[in-house]
Amino acid sequence: MSRKTGEKNLPLVPDPELWDIVRAAVTPLSRRRKPKALLVPAEEAPKPKPLLKKAKPQPAPIAPALKLPAKPSTPPPLTGLDRRTTQKLSRGKAEIEARLDLHGFSVELARVELRRFLMEARREGLRTILVITGKGESPFARHTLHGKDTWHAPERMGRLRRAVTDWFEEPEFRAHISGFQPAHPRHGGGGAYYVRLRRHDRGPQ
Repeated sequence: MSRKTGEKNLPLVPDPELWDIVRAAVTPLSRRRKPKALLVPAEEAPKPKPLLKKAKPQPAPIAPALKLPAKPSTPPPLTGLDRRTTQKLSRGKAEIEARLDLHGFSVELARVELRRFLMEARREGLRTILVITGKGESPFARHTLHGKDTWHAPERMGRLRRAVTDWFEEPEFRAHISGFQPAHPRHGGGGAYYVRLRRHDRGPQ
């Protein structure tokens, strides 16, 4: 619409009816929606790494206690021979089950042979044996039935005979014998000894 010259420029006032028509024809712009978070399927989602637990310090293994071998028991002392056996031996009526003659042996070899003989005789269950040592060079080495002290008397200094009585007192010999005494003349007299063996334990070997 043209205006005539000389007229003042007045602000255009929109026609209310026209304005309503325009508003009705205009489609409002849709509001922008915030993008939704991208959902990842559970099966494809990365699994969180497990936290490493600190291993608890383990106590050092205790070594098993070593079993020390049992100390061998000390053999009992010589008990001597019972009265009845002593009387039989003194009369020369004892039954000799085995005998060992050490004539010709050196002192060292005689000790080894005597110990072996005692062990074997006891293992076989023998009880009364005869050990012959010889009378030595002394002209006074005669038969005696006296106490043990006389076996070391000066007139009885046969070396092997004296050594044998010393060995009988040692633990390795006491383990096999219970007593001994000089033999009767018919069995060698002062140059031999009756030896009584201990009973053999036939338990498990």
